[in-house]
Amino acid sequence: MIIVLRPEATEEQVQHLLDKIEEAGLTPHLSRGIERTIIGLIGDERIVRNLPLEAFPGVETVMPILKPYKFASREFKKENTLIKIKDFVIGGNEIIIAAGPCSVEPGDVIFEIAHTLKKMGVKMLRGGAFKPRTSPYDFQGLGEEGLKLLAQASKDTGMAVITEVMDTRQVELVYKYADAFQIGARNVQNFNLLKEVGKTDKPVLLKRGMSTTIKEWLMSAEYIISEGNIKIILCERGIRTFETSTRNTLDITAVPVLKDETHLPVFVDPSHACGIWKYVDPLSKAAIVAGADGLIIEVHPRPESAFSDGAQSLKFSKFEKLMNDLRPIAQAIGRTI
Repeated sequence: MIIVLRPEATEEQVQHLLDKIEEAGLTPHLSRGIERTIIGLIGDERIVRNLPLEAFPGVETVMPILKPYKFASREFKKENTLIKIKDFVIGGNEIIIAAGPCSVEPGDVIFEIAHTLKKMGVKMLRGGAFKPRTSPYDFQGLGEEGLKLLAQASKDTGMAVITEVMDTRQVELVYKYADAFQIGARNVQNFNLLKEVGKTDKPVLLKRGMSTTIKEWLMSAEYIISEGNIKIILCERGIRTFETSTRNTLDITAVPVLKDETHLPVFVDPSHACGIWKYVDPLSKAAIVAGADGLIIEVHPRPESAFSDGAQSLKFSKFEKLMNDLRPIAQAIGRTI
């Protein structure tokens, strides 16, 4: 249910309404738009129906939300959600680039990568301290030591850090070191984990599962929102199809569909979509034209010796060329990088 408030509604009237909603055992979500302030309600629909919401001072109208993903939908919020991290905003006119290695490796490699990417205009440093691998015998990440390396690289460069959290038991630890959580494709329907990051105040990049429909994906976002955290970035990373020439199949159509369906910002991960470095360039360009708010790209100075996913990682020279190519494309559609 959505409560639309009158433009002249006072702060006292808004607070009175919020208090009464909470007293009834419901959870209100307040959203202040450019033209209107609205309140979304979470809870037992029988209680909602019995509340005389339209009788409260300051209320203009009360409407049901038809989409199953209530608060992730455009019905709930018409304006794009903007997510501020450090000195930049995700979901606005600027297209944000996150880049870095698949895994944080021992030694100084992450510092070499961070300093180089910073000079190229990258705003977010990505890197896995905990790695969900198909084989239990593959490199599983450095754990907290990897998080410490990321935090130091962030301190040295001023870049924001985004890294994956795999388990509810890791949320507090990752929160301590990172600026944003990443929920990987394998955990998109790990509902306990989604609810746990939903209780925090840090942004969550939610990757699409390998066989997850857009509806299921948005319902996963709803799990996070239902706990109070609306700072969600949806990330298309390719889906599993019959095609075997690439690692996955990038669903570029998902970008404009999501822009219609939700107010949440949308990223694309071309590296995991294709699994082959030479296709990262064209997929990145296609994603920008399709309307993506950002890209998350794997970069490594020596892909042949990377601890994981070297085959899809760009060398510095290739990544720099891509960044230079993307800027005029962004400008052509009225955006910046």
